[in-house]
Amino acid sequence: MTESNRSVTPLASQAGPVPGTGGPRSEGTRRAILRAARAMFAVRGYEHTTIRAVAAQADVDASMVMRYFQSKAGLFAAAVTTDLQVPDLRSVSAGDRGELLVRYFVRRWEGPVAGDKLIALLRTAVTSEAIAGQVQAILGQRLTERIAVLGEEQAPGRAALIAAQLLGLALCRYILRFEPLASLPADEVVAAVAPSVDRYLTWRGSA
Repeated sequence: MTESNRSVTPLASQAGPVPGTGGPRSEGTRRAILRAARAMFAVRGYEHTTIRAVAAQADVDASMVMRYFQSKAGLFAAAVTTDLQVPDLRSVSAGDRGELLVRYFVRRWEGPVAGDKLIALLRTAVTSEAIAGQVQAILGQRLTERIAVLGEEQAPGRAALIAAQLLGLALCRYILRFEPLASLPADEVVAAVAPSVDRYLTWRGSA
């Protein structure tokens, strides 16, 4: 993939459905809850934000927050991953798909706004089993959907391996700050990790 192609490759920038349980009629309410949650988590952090406080900020009953997001962990994960979309793997040739995925996530993690939210999510996931489970479910589902539309078998297994690779990269580069990984230019990180993701995209587990 050339540098010029990288700049124009479609990266699934279109927003998907609003996270949370419910249909189109509740999208407005869910958006309001997510806006309030993002603001409160940013100021108070995960531990000091309550469902009741978010509900009051969104001008809804606390039971509605639980109805749509099930738990504070679910609300937190939804709030910080709302605009995290996995690239359309059909937009590039098979040999460029690993690079597409890794480059997209590295760019998101290192972005000035979205990156802060995603790194906060990772920091919290390190110390919270509930958040870790939410991260696994959300990223795994979005990767599985993108792999499945390629007509490939074993999409969930491949998605799990890719999620482990990407989350491990994020943990070591941005949270634990392992050197020299933490100081490598983004392009070098992409070049080093993309071949592993390519292998996972064609992985065939035991039947």
